[in-house]
Amino acid sequence: MRRGYRRIKLKVQPGADVSFVEAVRRAVGDQVALSVDANAAYTLEDGDTLRRLDQLGLQMIEQPLAADALTHHAELQRQLDTPICLDESICSLQRAEEMVTLGAGKIINIKPGRVGGFTAAVAIHDLAAAYDIPVWCGGMLEGGIGRAHNVALASLPNFTLPGDLSPSERYWERDIVRPPWTMADGALTVPWDQPGMGVAVDEDYIEELTARRETLDA
Repeated sequence: MRRGYRRIKLKVQPGADVSFVEAVRRAVGDQVALSVDANAAYTLEDGDTLRRLDQLGLQMIEQPLAADALTHHAELQRQLDTPICLDESICSLQRAEEMVTLGAGKIINIKPGRVGGFTAAVAIHDLAAAYDIPVWCGGMLEGGIGRAHNVALASLPNFTLPGDLSPSERYWERDIVRPPWTMADGALTVPWDQPGMGVAVDEDYIEELTARRETLDA
């Protein structure tokens, strides 16, 4: 938290959940935003465990049930005060619409690569905004180019929750863009004053890294 990160997310699964989260909550206190991500590890039969997690002051419980179990998520959400965040379930605008209709969650993690690109991601953002459902931008260990596009997406007004937008140094000794992405007070700066992506591709460094080249004729 000294680096300014605004949320801690813990991975949970059956047998490694409540006691782990309780220990972290005791360590960080009640004021730190804490969430858990189950990656679809539970079923409705685990309701007692999920209700115990519900008592720990979590910002969200992410994807507790299977990706296609929207009706089960809706049933579970009715039992919990903690918002359910859907991730793997949201693979298209249609699935987001189904979530809204069923009341299967209260937060959406938008991953552009999962939903089919940025046009779909923006459409899901707009849908969620219309229904007052907050969203955040999920990442998948992007390099600087992918991070640039996610930063632009996350600058839209309904991205109100901290996302997976860490600085370049979090994963890379040297990024493939100049300047590298840096974080101040828990946030990345959107380079509004720069054209295009807002960063330049370090083509010389990419050339150094290139192990094989193949040319395809159109």
